[in-house]
Amino acid sequence: MKSCTTLFTTPATTRRSNGLRFILSLAALTLVPQLSLQAAQLRIERSHGVETWETRQLLVHPQIQTIQISEDVAYKRDMSYRAIPLGALLEGVTAQDHLQAVATDGFAAEIPAAPVVQPKGSKAWLAIEDPAHPWPALSNGSQSAGPFYLVWTAPSADNIGREEWPYAMSTLRVLASVSERFPALLPDPTLAAEDPVNKGFALFQKNCLACHRLNAAGDSQLGPDLNLPHSPTEYFSAGYLRQYIRNPQSLREWPQGKMPSIPKEVLSDTELDQVIAYLEHMVARRKAGE
Repeated sequence: MKSCTTLFTTPATTRRSNGLRFILSLAALTLVPQLSLQAAQLRIERSHGVETWETRQLLVHPQIQTIQISEDVAYKRDMSYRAIPLGALLEGVTAQDHLQAVATDGFAAEIPAAPVVQPKGSKAWLAIEDPAHPWPALSNGSQSAGPFYLVWTAPSADNIGREEWPYAMSTLRVLASVSERFPALLPDPTLAAEDPVNKGFALFQKNCLACHRLNAAGDSQLGPDLNLPHSPTEYFSAGYLRQYIRNPQSLREWPQGKMPSIPKEVLSDTELDQVIAYLEHMVARRKAGE
């Protein structure tokens, strides 16, 4: 019996020690998500160097405030955020500059700097997710829009599109324009400025380039190239291509598909025709990107 007691009875001090370890382990596991979020960093890359901001620094920035966003793009409802005017982090950036907001999933939103530094009525804000008050999960339930999210107040004043609301941001770059960086995207230079193809190119930059490349040009890692090896205008009939853009799931049922529907509120029928005209035009310019 003595040997049984020795085998199966744990001294009180050991039990207390093991209990303390268990409690500390649970506490550590509970803190992991918060520690991870507190350690999030936003990189601001410029030609002269890189500036890094941590969540904790941004949450005590002198210009931080609570803002209200109506019909938030990511959450599709009204939201409240702790946020900083984005321009406060971009000293020296001019209206001639160009911004690229890169998300953790490879989404790379192309945003002219003009509405950020010289707005006509809209205002760009960097929303910061507070670890003590985490944001809700997005509709897919996998994550929130944090830790950093570019949101706008009065977006219609500067015609801000939904692709200019990048969430889960990790990097903000100050760059030259898309045309300068990626000449393989350019239409035939002999076309008139008002040609539907040129209008389609402008719309493509705003609505498509955040997810797609074309002629291997672009920075996004999220969606497929739209001209290599073939353009969708070559393997979709015109009607089905329009249907696919309007509602991808209506043509290809794919629960894991990431391409969102593009309603008329985002691209009118005329604008959609212009984007397709640009894609059709670029088929003949495919070798420029090879």
